[in-house]
Amino acid sequence: MARIQIPLEALTSRLSLGSRFEGVRSQSMATRFANLKPVSEFLDVKRLSKPANFSEAQSRVNYNLGYFSSNYFAVAIMLLIYSLLTNLYLLFDILFVAGGLFGIKKLDGRDLELGFTRLTTSQLYTGLVIIAVPLFVLASPISTALWLVGATGVSILGHASLMDKPIDTAFSEEAV
Repeated sequence: MARIQIPLEALTSRLSLGSRFEGVRSQSMATRFANLKPVSEFLDVKRLSKPANFSEAQSRVNYNLGYFSSNYFAVAIMLLIYSLLTNLYLLFDILFVAGGLFGIKKLDGRDLELGFTRLTTSQLYTGLVIIAVPLFVLASPISTALWLVGATGVSILGHASLMDKPIDTAFSEEAV
């Protein structure tokens, strides 16, 4: 049976998404947040308008994803924090696992001695998994992740397509 080959480059080439994320990987957090645009520019209501056609919307998205990339990253982080604060089971499970791993790591390979028993690190890891996995399933991380992807996509792509380019940029593109 032949495998189906989906040409991802053909799907992503219209928005030039292939090269868009290369700069994200090479930048540090300090550099990323140093490029934040002012809130007054990011939420400039005077520049909001409906694009005339798909070509204009695509042009706006390409420009705004590059220009406001640090602001969009901050929006995604804020939505992530909001999703964790509204899903307390998931937040508890993440903190529980992080605390458990930190506690086991602090033992430096030694056994944990409780007055009546001795637990090896293997038993501690097993106990952590036995407790954390059912809590993780109950916390519904898949629905939280899907909400996060949807909310981030709608927020960022909605803003990027509705925010008009600055006037000086529009004139510089026509001259070329």
